[in-house]
Amino acid sequence: MRAGKYRMSFSTGGLFVNESLALVEHYRTGESWEKARKRLLEMGLTALPKLSSQERSLREIYNRVTHLSGAERAFVLRHADRQEQQAILWLAVCRTYRFIREFAVEVVQDRYQSWRLELGPETFDRFLSEKAEWDEHLAQLTPSTCAKLRQVMFRIMREAGVLTETDKIQAIWLSPGLKAMIAETAPRDLMVFPGVTMDGVAL
Repeated sequence: MRAGKYRMSFSTGGLFVNESLALVEHYRTGESWEKARKRLLEMGLTALPKLSSQERSLREIYNRVTHLSGAERAFVLRHADRQEQQAILWLAVCRTYRFIREFAVEVVQDRYQSWRLELGPETFDRFLSEKAEWDEHLAQLTPSTCAKLRQVMFRIMREAGVLTETDKIQAIWLSPGLKAMIAETAPRDLMVFPGVTMDGVAL
């Protein structure tokens, strides 16, 4: 993923597993959000009461889905079990949000490899503080926004299977076929999955 501005628009919801799967099923390659917006809203893919909330959540889910390849979208619908669906959607999240990807690699993966499995909220706060030293946008986030981002990011990690319900890092299992699919196009993406390795792939 190329370096750039941190997108921090993941402050609502979570992994959105069911909504994401429904959107993948009705995704049209090459269609812009502007064209997809009305069609997807009319389908009622989210149960949120307010139209503004539905639109905001759908746009975030749509952005994540666009970061999956056609093969990955097909796999998540036709071949993946629930655990691998969660893993693929976690991959989409990491591709969409540079901040979450870097946290997954620089904090979660590092702690897993050194067998420091407890992941407390202070790890997020420390990581955000370090990144904010070099990024004006992050430095301007309010304490309440930071707390909300931390809450949602930990929820996403739990729903993806990266964390247990007690916030311990756990390995994610990927089938050989899925690992090979990811490694073929973006081998370094495997780093966002704790415990995932592949022979012959330089991470």
